[in-house]
Amino acid sequence: MVSSPRRLGYSRDVPPTRSELASTIAERLERDAEALRAAFAAARPVRHFVADDLLPAEWLEALNRVLPDPSTLALKSSLRERKRVGVAVREYAPLVGDTLFAFQDPRVVAAIAAITGLTGLEADPTLYASGISAMGDGDFLNPHLDNSHDGDQQRYRVLNLLLYVSPGWDAARGGSLELWEHGPRAPRAIEARFARLVVMETGPESWHSVDRISSPDTRWCVSNYYFSKRSVTGRDYRHVTTFAGRPDEPFKRVALAVDGAVLNALGRAFPRLLGRTKHRMRDA
Repeated sequence: MVSSPRRLGYSRDVPPTRSELASTIAERLERDAEALRAAFAAARPVRHFVADDLLPAEWLEALNRVLPDPSTLALKSSLRERKRVGVAVREYAPLVGDTLFAFQDPRVVAAIAAITGLTGLEADPTLYASGISAMGDGDFLNPHLDNSHDGDQQRYRVLNLLLYVSPGWDAARGGSLELWEHGPRAPRAIEARFARLVVMETGPESWHSVDRISSPDTRWCVSNYYFSKRSVTGRDYRHVTTFAGRPDEPFKRVALAVDGAVLNALGRAFPRLLGRTKHRMRDA
């Protein structure tokens, strides 16, 4: 278990600045870099590391209090998933954008590069496919591979950074991140514990999902992607976001296999057709 960050004072009237957030994240990752590096290298079935208590609880409790009403976020609902997402950070409290963009600070990017060993990492100020997400009772995310590239189809998507910010959340409520062998078969579950950061590799075998929420409360996640001109395998590949059914979902397995084949065929024929999501806002 890696150590907790130093406790910092917090006044509800004076939230941490983006610089303070970034410095605290970087210091935490740099301090535990050796243990996190070993964890990332050894992790299966998808390379990842987990940093608990990444930021002081009072900072993230303050963030949780100012998150937008989930009903104001964009609903994504289909056989593949059900969740709400938002990137309109200029419409949110400043602490939301500051927390998101703290992970794009060069020192934080460098700390994560040192842990993962991945080169040429680039943060994404447009928040392509990232931002904040809210999942409530009955929401889910089926096993899937993330889109291989950025919205402009120029760089590989290589790392997914997930910060969980729902106080008191436990596995009994669902919402755990699940990492799957190709298939999928039995997943490894990582609880969406408050103040936990998960950094996972995303590539052609990085199947992952979120198990169904069974709670009236909201599971909040602050997410970023890092990109690189070099893929995680060192080889060229290209695919759109591709979903699969769970082992106990035979109908979904067939339907989503067809769905994935069609979307990937379209993506290969018209790579920009399934590219950038148009965001209403880009920065705080």
